[in-house]
Amino acid sequence: MKTSSPGGERILIHSVIDALLQGEILLNNISDEAFTRKVSVAFDASIGGHYRHCLDHFRNLLQSAAAGDLNYDNRERGTLIENDRFAALNATRELREGFERLDPAVVSRPLNVTCKTSYGTPGSEASLSTVGREIMYSVAHAVHHYALIGVMGGIMGLKMPAGFGVAPSTLKHQADTRAAA
Repeated sequence: MKTSSPGGERILIHSVIDALLQGEILLNNISDEAFTRKVSVAFDASIGGHYRHCLDHFRNLLQSAAAGDLNYDNRERGTLIENDRFAALNATRELREGFERLDPAVVSRPLNVTCKTSYGTPGSEASLSTVGREIMYSVAHAVHHYALIGVMGGIMGLKMPAGFGVAPSTLKHQADTRAAA
């Protein structure tokens, strides 16, 4: 995978780091109770459950950068990370440090990606990709789950960090619109 700008490999890796930093800010600004509370109108899910799911994707991606096989079906549901805000914070920091050490040269590395996408078949599907493409997917995936977390936080009356759960392209559009006004 060739990136579209000089240093694009480093920018892609930093997009994961930015997403993880947003998670750290969230975790430092909510209570343990808010992290684990089930929200009935949000499929009875918790912020911790959505957050753990995002970390699963980032962890699988980081591990696959060396291994060459990425399986998004590898999830560890009901873990300490999902039920303990400090465990989630520590896992986030470890992942961030792992991505900070990641060699930008791996962005173009091919990956065999597996993910269950079909409701009608029992197995998972596989496709070829690259580490860079999967960084794009994992960050977009996290942004969407962060948006759900933001809605759940709103339902609970929490003040969410500025820009949390808003896509980078949306933030850029909003800034451009303000600048043009």
